[in-house]
Amino acid sequence: MAGIENLVDELMRSYADAQERMSDPAIFSDRQAAAEAGRRLKELEGPYRLAQEWREACDDAEAARSDSDLRELLPEIEERLERLEEDLKLALVERDPNDAKDVIVEIRQGVGGDEGGIWAGDLFRMLTRSAERRGFKWEVLGSNPSETGGFKEVTFAIKGDGAYSLFKWEAGTHRVQRVPETESQGRIHTSTATVAVMPEAEEVEVGIDPNELKIDVYRSTGPGGQSVNTTDSAVRITHLPTGLVVSMQDEKSQLQNKTKALRVLRARLLELELRRQQEAVSAARRSQIGGAERSEKIRTYNYPENRVTDHRIKLTVHRLDAVLGGELDDFTDALTAEDRRRALEAAATA
Repeated sequence: MAGIENLVDELMRSYADAQERMSDPAIFSDRQAAAEAGRRLKELEGPYRLAQEWREACDDAEAARSDSDLRELLPEIEERLERLEEDLKLALVERDPNDAKDVIVEIRQGVGGDEGGIWAGDLFRMLTRSAERRGFKWEVLGSNPSETGGFKEVTFAIKGDGAYSLFKWEAGTHRVQRVPETESQGRIHTSTATVAVMPEAEEVEVGIDPNELKIDVYRSTGPGGQSVNTTDSAVRITHLPTGLVVSMQDEKSQLQNKTKALRVLRARLLELELRRQQEAVSAARRSQIGGAERSEKIRTYNYPENRVTDHRIKLTVHRLDAVLGGELDDFTDALTAEDRRRALEAAATA
């Protein structure tokens, strides 16, 4: 009991400090500091409410122990206390420091030929609709449309507080089982598309030495390879130390394409560093739900059965249209809860 009391006391102090920091007019002269303080206060609001409930339940339990008329309520109150303690511990599990960041998403067609490209387009619409439902903004950074609709690959950014905490669960291979429109025999085909989700890096986080970049310019091409521009506006940037290559051609301006390519390169370099850190900390790897590898099948969308199954948490819902319309909360909430549960287990055994 003393352990949870100390936890609650520390939480109350942290919340009071965060409130005091936000009420200081001087903080608003530094936009980044103000944003961080606001995020910190918002992060503590949920745990703070739980701590208040826990203290109220403690008072109720004390009253029930000392009053014979209320004693029969004690088992119910103690059960509530136990539940609140567990919720508090989960709420205070250390969060991913990148959770508050914006994200850059890359979708590529996988197996299935033309149908794989169409499926990549479906996933693009699913994720951008999900962003819109949450009030986030998104923008396409670059795309390579397929001739039959959809994309061979598409890269886009999602901006919004906590975007990474929500969309990081979409990283991996998404598999679809359906009858393609071009299939005359009515046979079900299986196609895939891969999704990479990266926290967007600030320039101060990931410095790029211009001397380590090889920059090529060329003419933009459309589906089928035909030229769609008469100027060399497309840009390909190669980061020589890592071999990472980013190409952008959607904008008519070479400078705009270069700016977008550098945004994606920074995100990839940050992801590379984060992956190295994860591999160096075995406890962190044990607490992950899957490794977010593009080769790892995370979810199956079955059209004939109106079914979507997330293989990481064995969760199935029969609302395919709603999911493809961007309603991903069932999966996001379950994956977040499972991740925190595992992190709590790892912390307890460390």
